[in-house]
Amino acid sequence: MLLADLGHICTNAGRLVLDAVLPPLCLGCGEIIEAPGALCAGCWQDFSFVASPQCACCGDPFAEDLGEDALCAACLARPPRFRRARAALAYDARSRRLVLPFKHGDRTDLARACGGWMARAGAELLGEADLITPVPLHWRRLLTRRYNQALLLARAAARAMSAAASPDIERRLAPDLLCRRRWTGSQAGLRARERRRNVREAFEVHPRWAAEVAGKTVLLVDDVLTTGATAEACTRALQRGGARHVDVLTLARVVRAAL
Repeated sequence: MLLADLGHICTNAGRLVLDAVLPPLCLGCGEIIEAPGALCAGCWQDFSFVASPQCACCGDPFAEDLGEDALCAACLARPPRFRRARAALAYDARSRRLVLPFKHGDRTDLARACGGWMARAGAELLGEADLITPVPLHWRRLLTRRYNQALLLARAAARAMSAAASPDIERRLAPDLLCRRRWTGSQAGLRARERRRNVREAFEVHPRWAAEVAGKTVLLVDDVLTTGATAEACTRALQRGGARHVDVLTLARVVRAAL
């Protein structure tokens, strides 16, 4: 008991010294805050966290509650191949200031906080997943970026869920379940139809996982859901591999009304 108390005191003392030298900063605006890996009160209010009511399928938020199983017009007109999609944040001017540095600016330190938000937004999806996998990068992209942001988010969300409710969930992480068959370039600036064409047949289940996918519920993790083209292409690959269900969890999503 005394050793545990001493360890706790030393940890707190070390944190105080570190905070004095390198004070924790808000992830959104850079202002000094009390604890690392968090948002200040102002940024927390400014960020648009996605919550119910929302489309039961794609997770697009509704202005009013239409019922637990209500679908948006887009999902009614063209049902996605994936079963459900959920996101932590609306992708807007404020969240872009978080997402873009994380994705392109080596701010890998943001993954832990983002993963915690995703674990809350997608708790049901994480709880039901047999396998959790990121959208893969092409090796050329991985070579220049040096990390797959989707993998960092998948690992952080699984760890957050493990700490909260499901200790075994990290064992379900399958980092290389999917691979990119070909270079597709960036989706930025492309229309929905062009995005779908760009990633068509671009993904496949890695041969080493071929026997593990059949009949499983797979959770696909990515940074941003825009038109859903990449998520749909990955879902097709997983379904060809025999996956029973595919759900999608992202850090942010474009709110369709804003498109």
